[in-house]
Amino acid sequence: MGKKSSFSKEFLAKIREQLLAKKEDLENELSAFADKSTVDEGDYNTRFPEMGDKPDENAAEVAEYTKNLTLEDTLERALKDVNETLGRMENGEYGVCKYCKEPIAERRLLARPVSSSCIECKKKLTLEA
Repeated sequence: MGKKSSFSKEFLAKIREQLLAKKEDLENELSAFADKSTVDEGDYNTRFPEMGDKPDENAAEVAEYTKNLTLEDTLERALKDVNETLGRMENGEYGVCKYCKEPIAERRLLARPVSSSCIECKKKLTLEA
């Protein structure tokens, strides 16, 4: 097991509050055009829009559905990141870089609460990619 988080309870409570608000926003956004999967937790299924039977309405349905599939994927990934981050908080492992096991700077976590790597490791990964 890696290092444990060493942040203050106040800092962690602030980040947790931000993450829970983000989770609610993401779930609300997804529910506007998709339904939760009954099979896979964390998965959503985009509803096919019904606009009519005319050719131009059918084309609009396909375009809307395609756009929503892409949006669903993006929002699901963001929701997964939030849920994984909340899990790390519960385990006391929040704010520890998954690569070097050193603490992630508070400034980075305030800017991007779902960060799982420190700036130094992220720079190395980005340059290697």
